[in-house]
Amino acid sequence: MIEWITNIDLAILDFIQKNIRCDLLDVIVPPITHLAEAGAIWIAVAVVLILFKKTRKTGFMVGAALIIGLALGNGVLKNVIARTRPYDLNGVNIDLLVNKLHDFSFPSGHTLASFEAATVLMIRDKRMGIPALSLAIIIALTRLYLYVHYPTDVLAGMLLGIAFAFIGVFIVNKIYKALSRKFPNIEG
Repeated sequence: MIEWITNIDLAILDFIQKNIRCDLLDVIVPPITHLAEAGAIWIAVAVVLILFKKTRKTGFMVGAALIIGLALGNGVLKNVIARTRPYDLNGVNIDLLVNKLHDFSFPSGHTLASFEAATVLMIRDKRMGIPALSLAIIIALTRLYLYVHYPTDVLAGMLLGIAFAFIGVFIVNKIYKALSRKFPNIEG
């Protein structure tokens, strides 16, 4: 990564540690970030949506977006870019509130999954999308507070999550359209 970007990233992270970090947030932030561990909350949302005929297509769209993000974001980009986590840089001494992670930093997987799900929900039904987007933003911010991701990791997770959501919606719409020719009663 370009050194000046990393320097700006670290300046932002250090600002958060010096000016925002406090005992109350130290208790609140870790459980919030753990909601998106391995995409758990968003997988649960997709499964619940799939269970009901009225929301099934939306659930498949969330699932498709999550699978795309897992494959391309966590599977390919993290390993190709191989960015060291901010707390592992030489000279960084931070009291972590969560266990050290054993994968690379770019992009933020928690943010990626959160924005994939939230974007699909915004596209399909703003009543579900607005609370999901609010939670996605909060989860993204927790990754910075915890010093486990650089701001550019989180920004990339947001942008990729939005893009993968649109791809997931497109793919599921195509599948539903093809299936509707054989099964005219399919809900869409």
